[in-house]
Formats: sequence, C-alpha cells, structure tokens
Amino acid sequence: MSTEIPSLHTAYADAFKIGAAVHTRMLQSEGEFIAKHYNSVTAENQMKFEEVHPREHEYTFEAADEIVDFAVGRAIGVRGHTLVWHNQTPAWVFEDASGGPASRELMLSLLKQHIDTVVGRYKGQIYAWDVVNEAIEDKTDVIMRDTKWLRLLGEDYLAQAFHMAHEADPDALLFYNDYNETNPVKREKIYNLVKSLLDQGVPVHGIGMQGHWNIHGPSIEEIREAIERYASLDVQLHVTELDVSVFQHDDTRTDLTEPTSEMMELQEKRYEEIFKLFREYQSNITSVTFWGAADHYTWLDNFPVRGRKNWPFVFDTKQQPKDSFWRILGQK
Repeated sequence: MSTEIPSLHTAYADAFKIGAAVHTRMLQSEGEFIAKHYNSVTAENQMKFEEVHPREHEYTFEAADEIVDFAVGRAIGVRGHTLVWHNQTPAWVFEDASGGPASRELMLSLLKQHIDTVVGRYKGQIYAWDVVNEAIEDKTDVIMRDTKWLRLLGEDYLAQAFHMAHEADPDALLFYNDYNETNPVKREKIYNLVKSLLDQGVPVHGIGMQGHWNIHGPSIEEIREAIERYASLDVQLHVTELDVSVFQHDDTRTDLTEPTSEMMELQEKRYEEIFKLFREYQSNITSVTFWGAADHYTWLDNFPVRGRKNWPFVFDTKQQPKDSFWRILGQK
C-alpha cells in the first residue's frame, strides 16, 4: 500500500461531495487535513440561531464568517445549518416586549429578519441550507414535534421558513433535515411532511438524512428503503450528519480507552456497506457529510453516556486513516 494517503473527497469526485462538520478551532489547527479530505463543510454549531443572533438587535458573525472564508478561499462548498430548530434558539425569539408569548405577526417578522440577514449575508457562498431541523416527533402517535415554533406560528411555519429562505437566496438548495430517518414510522411522517410542502408549491429541494447510526444498525435494507422512499419525491438527498458509533444505544459502559478489535471490524464492514449503498444511489445523493472530521473530536464523546469516548469516523484520533477509510476507497 502506498504511504501517500489519497484524498477522500477526490476518491468520490464522480459521485457526491464529501463533507465534515467543523468549528473554527478545527480550521485553525487542522485546516490542511480538512481541505485535503473534504470538499464541503458544515458549521457544527456556529451558524445556529443562538450563535449568530443571540439578542434581537445583535448579530455575531465572526465565527461563521471564518468558516465561510476558509471554505470559499479553498473552493470548498458550505452547507448552512440551521435556520429553524427547537434547540439552540434564544428565548427572546418567542417573547414580546412584555415577556409574554410573541404573536404570530411578531414571530413572522422576526423570522424573516433573521433569515434575510443570515441567508442574505452568505448569498452565493452557501450552496445548501438546512432550513428546518427536526420538526417531526419520534413518538408513533404524534406527527409534529411540540415546539414553540409550532405553538406560536402554527403548522405552516415550515412553509413560511422555506419561502423566506428561497427569497433570500434563490440559488441555494433548501433542505428539511431530521434524524431517525430510517425508522419506518418516522420515515413515513417525514415523507408525508415533505410531500405536503411540495404539493403546496413550497421550495423544498431536498431531504437531509442525518445518519447517526452505529455498528449494529439500522440495517442496510432499512437505509435503502428510506433512500428510495425519499427519492421518490424527486428531491435531492444529502446525508448530513454521518457517524457510525461503536456503541449500541443501550450500551452504557465507560471503561474503554480504545475501541475493541471487534468494534473496528464491525465498523469497517458497516462503512464499506454504507458507502457501497450511497454509490448505488449517487444519482439521488449529492452530498455526504460526516458530523466531525476525525475521532479526536465528536459530539458522541460523553453522549448519551457521560465519561465515555467514542470513535465513529474513518480517521483516528491522530487524523490518520483507519481500515474503514481504505474500505470505502475500495483498497482493502
């Protein structure tokens, strides 16, 4: 095997973009590594509402600007994440001047100002936005997640947000983004939501499949069924937050200082199968983003089990390729 490590995104240049979720510290310390292997980046947190618009008349774009400048200067695409979400949104957004619940009119005005300002700032520089994130409820018997957006604006808040984003940047691709997207019950709720928006003429261009999976599931068949179901709406698919945890959700052990050989073997096989499937549907899938860049940093550290390290990517803690990297390049 050659000692020269090939570029991951170059290996997939004929298929889809390969992305990573980043923050400014990563760009400062690992910019060369990121630029070599990823041709798309997503701000992990630094474009979320509370980060760029913490107070009504205050915008803080320094970190987001740094990410966009890094990417644009290296011809790397940027996915914007995210405009409307029930988390990481400051309380003032939902309140009127007296501290009571904001009216629908006030909420629409605030949302439009936010989207005009944020999307407008990066017009022509961000190729896709996760406009609405995680609006579907996980519980089987409930469709829409009970959020302040839903309570104060009504069910058309999604349509309103997509129309506003499209007006702010008509060339940006606009996505609905969610997790547990392969679960058959939630899959159908996501499908029906997006179909309803499309039937109303709402400018939804794609569905973001987060892809927070693990070495045991979901099955390749479940992922395939979700891809086919969403693709039947004739929208683009982005895998937006891919990681393959070495732990099942109910595995709560905290004693491991490195993954077991069995974990690594299962992860290799999973990544190989997953990327083989993605290539099979490359006419539908136009971007695949890992929710991180390498094992030294992942949101799965300490979540959902405090005090636990995870190793979910194809690069190790020293940004070196793991066997799973060579598997998805077809060289192992």
